Amino acid sequence: MDKILIFDFGGQTCQLISRRVREIGVYTEVVPGDSMLSELSLEGVKGVIMSGSPESVNSLAGLKVDPALYDAHFPVLGICYGFQRMTHDTGGEVKSLDKREFGRAPVTFRKECRLFQNIPDGFTSWMSHGDSISSLGAGFSLVGESLHHIAAGVQEEKQLYGIQFHPEVSHCDYGNEILKNFVIEVCGARPEWNMERYLQQVMADIQATVKERPVLLLISGGVDSTVVGGLLLKALPSDQVYLMYIDTGLMRKNETEEVEGYLQSLGAKHLKIIDASADFLTALLEVADPEEKRRIIGDMFISVQEREVAKLKLTNSFLAQGTLYTDMIESGKGVGKKAHVIKSHHNVRSPLVESKRDAGLVIEPLQYLYKDEVRELGRNIGLPETMVGRHPFPGPGLAVRILGDVTVEKCDILREADYIFVNELKNRGLYDKIWQAFCVLLPVRSVGVTGDAREYGYVLALRAITSRDGMTADVYPFETRDLLEISSLITNSVRQIGRVVYDISSKPPATIEWE
Repeated sequence: MDKILIFDFGGQTCQLISRRVREIGVYTEVVPGDSMLSELSLEGVKGVIMSGSPESVNSLAGLKVDPALYDAHFPVLGICYGFQRMTHDTGGEVKSLDKREFGRAPVTFRKECRLFQNIPDGFTSWMSHGDSISSLGAGFSLVGESLHHIAAGVQEEKQLYGIQFHPEVSHCDYGNEILKNFVIEVCGARPEWNMERYLQQVMADIQATVKERPVLLLISGGVDSTVVGGLLLKALPSDQVYLMYIDTGLMRKNETEEVEGYLQSLGAKHLKIIDASADFLTALLEVADPEEKRRIIGDMFISVQEREVAKLKLTNSFLAQGTLYTDMIESGKGVGKKAHVIKSHHNVRSPLVESKRDAGLVIEPLQYLYKDEVRELGRNIGLPETMVGRHPFPGPGLAVRILGDVTVEKCDILREADYIFVNELKNRGLYDKIWQAFCVLLPVRSVGVTGDAREYGYVLALRAITSRDGMTADVYPFETRDLLEISSLITNSVRQIGRVVYDISSKPPATIEWE
């Protein structure tokens, strides 16, 4: 099968490049950016894409590339840092210029190029770079430049291409078309990859790894872990699969009952529902730091699991998780191990999870997929739309949607408000138009008036975004009337809330969750 190699230099959108190429229908493999070409399997490789990076090519932290890559028999496309790396390695110069570019920027063409065929002159790109090209590498010619006359696209006679912008993010106009031009037209790769094929591959991987040993899956109630549960039950005999749902006390309203019904519908033979709310809420007392919350919750998950597994008398069991690639890279777990940590995910960076992973006892069949791919995978294994269409819910639950310390009272307040918000979206036909919607309880109180009384109530933030994969997101443009009515319903129904605000931040610069 034809494939494209993605050289990972630690950029937060590296795997998104891979995702976009797979959307085109071409298989991808992500490898460390400093890989030696002679050590890689090049069978079927039709081209290479070099990713972005948080580092500079002028710093010691910047990964270097095997020089053989530039003389390989296949085309190479450098994106952002990849472009700068290519320029630096071929005698050009990369500097931190006075006019840096972040966000949308038009690109003007200076000559024809196969990479930009059928792309209109002046299209809007998405820039995110501090360093820029001050002089081109040997043999390169300028193809396009930005509004500030900074090199935005170059080509070289040996099929080397470089672009300063990020075609992989949804904010870049014609980004998919540019990648398709490179993958299909320049590289000549055949579009043979699809989710059905991935399903067969991941099932074979699970069977080969697990063999006849038992597998335990911690179910959070969200889409990811539910899909993993369905996948395990499809790949393995049901007697091997143990599903354990831990009620942390940080779940949404009615979640435990709904999850239990979902899991029973999967045909699981071993299903255990555990009420561990007292364990989690006690451990979180007076803890306000978000990273500490995630660490405590991650460790508590495993502690409870180990305690309960001991009762099951399972030996040498594998631990399965619904970890997505967004979890891995935001936690600094990119393939090349050069990604910067944005926030920790309890199922990625917890010391106890790490120890199990080091022992080879963790299987994460979704770790190279994005949320939209997970939903598609769920449909392919026969899960109902009511399952796979649910909005994402963080593993730490309401703990990271309560800013500051977590208490039972705050959980109850947020649970009720969130239930009202989500139900109203469903009643108004908006739920399926929104990628993720939820409430955040802020650690401040605001003065208000109820009847003739003066009260200080909590401030609640509403968050609703649209996205394709969670790597970038835009705020959902509510009609004002919807926001007014939802706000009124919440403050009238949940007395402790005195003020409602709407978060209009995009990602980037914000993340989707507040913690």
